[in-house]
Parts: sequence; C-alpha cells; structure tokens
Amino acid sequence: MQKCNFCTPDSPLAKIKFLHSGFAACKNVIFALRTRCLQKYNFCTPDTVFYTAEEKMLKRYIHTPAHLFIDDTSYFITGAIYRKRPLLNSPSLKLGLFELFQGYFDKHGWELHHWVILDNHYHLIGRSRKGKDLSAIMRNVHILSAKEIHKATCCEKPVWWNYWDYCPRNEKEHMTRANYLLFNPVRHGYVRSLHDYPFSGFHKLYTEHGREALVRQFREYPDYKSLVLHEAMEDDF
Repeated sequence: MQKCNFCTPDSPLAKIKFLHSGFAACKNVIFALRTRCLQKYNFCTPDTVFYTAEEKMLKRYIHTPAHLFIDDTSYFITGAIYRKRPLLNSPSLKLGLFELFQGYFDKHGWELHHWVILDNHYHLIGRSRKGKDLSAIMRNVHILSAKEIHKATCCEKPVWWNYWDYCPRNEKEHMTRANYLLFNPVRHGYVRSLHDYPFSGFHKLYTEHGREALVRQFREYPDYKSLVLHEAMEDDF
C-alpha cells in the first residue's frame, strides 16, 4: 500500500489525524475534512491510498449511514420505521422485535444490556463480541420483523428506514445514553412515568437494582435531557 511522504507534523493531514481521536463522535466531519485536504493540497497521486485504524473499522455504503465494526465494545443502536409510521403500535409486534434482537444477540455472542421499543423506532445498548457481526444481526432482525409487521398491518414497503450505531467512548457517554434510552417513552409523550411503559428494559433494571440506584443514575448523568443523537441528527428519536 503506497504511503504519502508529504505528511509533516504541521500538515493538514497531521491535523486530521489528531482529529481522529474524537472519531466516534464526528466521523463524518473528519472524512469530509480529510478529503478536502487531499484535494486542496494535492499531496498524492490518484493511486495513493490512505487507511487509518478507524477507517478499517468504519464501513460506509451508498445511501446508508456509516457503521462501526469494533470487537468487545459498547454499542448504542437506533432503528427507525420508514417515514416514522407507527407500525409497531401492537404490543405483540414490539415484543416480537425484542425477542428477535435477544435471539440474534445471543447467537452472535453479543450482550443486550438496555432496550426500548416505541411505535416507530427503537434504541438498544449492547456489547459486541465480533463487531463485524453487527450487519448480520441487523439485517436478519429487520428482514424477519419486516415480514411480521407487513403481515399484521398490510403496510406499504419498505418497512424499515435505517439503523444508526454509535460506540460510547467512556462511562459518562454510556450512562448518559442509557438514561436517554430509558427515558425515551416519557420524552415522546407515551407515558408520564417509566413504570407505565412495558416495552423496555426499565422494569428488569428496577427489579435488579432498586429505585435508589436508578434515581442516583439519573441524577449523576443528567445530560440525557439535552442529548442530541448526532449519528441520526436529521431525525428526532
């Protein structure tokens, strides 16, 4: 693989490399800046290829979000119904979707830590075993659930719009997103109390850890109230 010899500590590419330390939060911006630098400063020939460690783990496809494939790490995943239609308003469809995720996470050795399913989208937090299995998990869950949703609702296809994933970089990000996920039914006006919404992992957490632990968790990580999901910032989930 050919490597450019014009990269100095003060070069734009070196600055881009520094920016990659915050890659998980702003990967799309970084790739755009990096491309502009290559074009503007004409550092290399058309045959020159650059790969960073992050780029090898990042998969980008036409008309779909970029996806990270990282082993043994925390994932926050959001999936949405096409055009935000309330196709998951049936309790049986919500529970069926959860069971599919649980089954495919188990099959690939992933851990499912937190989940919530609403009428037109869902959020998950889990831990990967092999990051490359993310595509297979999501593909199978969306294909199988789409068949059941279409059968139950006679909706127009496609059923699913997309899914987005993000890897929290530290405990604060992880816990903030966990609170965001748990609070989602209240945020979207489904209920006024988390106890009243059955389609999430809140009830298991409450049983296992108790009220005081959850109150402390929400108090210690309050940024969930203003959190913006930058990986899906064009949508409000």
